[in-house]
Amino acid sequence: MTDTATRAGKKDSHTIIFKNREHEKFYKEYLQKCRYQDVYHMALVYCLGIDRDTRDHIKQIYDFKTGNVRPECLREGWQTSGSVKIVRMAFNLYCNGTPSVYNYDDSDMERQLHEMSCYTVEDLFCCGYARYFWEAIKIRYPEYCFYVDWEDMYVEN
Repeated sequence: MTDTATRAGKKDSHTIIFKNREHEKFYKEYLQKCRYQDVYHMALVYCLGIDRDTRDHIKQIYDFKTGNVRPECLREGWQTSGSVKIVRMAFNLYCNGTPSVYNYDDSDMERQLHEMSCYTVEDLFCCGYARYFWEAIKIRYPEYCFYVDWEDMYVEN
């Protein structure tokens, strides 16, 4: 079942598609706990709300007091193949990239390099969450996803 909510505060509001009611409830509740309600936090919270595993472990993924992501959560035992994709997508949209190699123990260079290679489009999107990842991208980059070409509008009139 797909629920929707309208983005508030915009003249040209767009509909956000949620996976289910739990996803929408999580989004509304946890966005309010963020320091800011900007597109970075909106995309982060939207992504982390997609799956029950990430919803249940939100405090291990994101520190609401400092505003920092916790990349070490990617190595925790509760992670599934789907939840690591969600966390990676959320981190990517929030931080504009992958976690820094400085977040890892220097002695584990192989693990660092492997983690950095897991953020390709194919690695993230080849899963059942692709529809919701695209929705998160629209939340994070509305100026490009809902772009209006003013020149084309002028020519049409």
